[in-house]
Amino acid sequence: MNPQSAINSSSALEGVHGVHLASRSPFVAEEIPQHGELNQSISEGSAFGANQTLLMQRIWQQRPPCLRPIRCNIQGDHNLIETIANVLTSLPFIILGIHTPRKNLSSKLYANSLIGVGVASSLYHSSRGELRKYLRWVDYTMIATATVCLSSALRNENPKLLTAASAVFLPFQPLMVSVVHTGLMEVAFAERALKEPDLRMAHNLHKISSLLSGVLFVADDVFPSTPYLHAAWHLAAAVGVGTCNKLLE
Repeated sequence: MNPQSAINSSSALEGVHGVHLASRSPFVAEEIPQHGELNQSISEGSAFGANQTLLMQRIWQQRPPCLRPIRCNIQGDHNLIETIANVLTSLPFIILGIHTPRKNLSSKLYANSLIGVGVASSLYHSSRGELRKYLRWVDYTMIATATVCLSSALRNENPKLLTAASAVFLPFQPLMVSVVHTGLMEVAFAERALKEPDLRMAHNLHKISSLLSGVLFVADDVFPSTPYLHAAWHLAAAVGVGTCNKLLE
């Protein structure tokens, strides 16, 4: 039967009662891939997965600076004497943490974080080699943690959005977190000093020590080869932290 005959037969049967013509055969022929084709499909799937991984890596590499870890400066401690000076000037933070009032959970967390700052700083300055880079990050992170804990101790409850943002950015941008919460602490200190005359002397000392520690911090970064700048920053910062304890009494 030729194709034209098949078409004519179909046209003839269209009007017959009970006869239904399917447009195509219900049986579908499926070609079973051979062994080589199967391997090719697996290879294509693996290549697709590799491309997806490469794409994710490129997206991660192009993430904004706020989500990048800090570039830790591992300079300093050029000799043994400078290392000893930096370690000794880290100890006041441990002493301050031990003597910080522990009236509630927030103040306890702050006191323990101060001890952590002293320990992390001591470990960083006494370290050498590749480990020093990671301990520098721990040092920065502990300082930021202490500022967050102090802010929480001075204010009954920080906004939940601020708390969540601080937790997210703490591992990546501890310096930014420190600046934000230090600013909150400065505002709280100034407000308390205006209301309570007994705090004004401590607040004046705090302002002087904070200004001096800020100058020393910048100078230490600009002039990294100048000896004992970092140790001086430790002492100025410790005085500023000590005055903050007056707010928790």
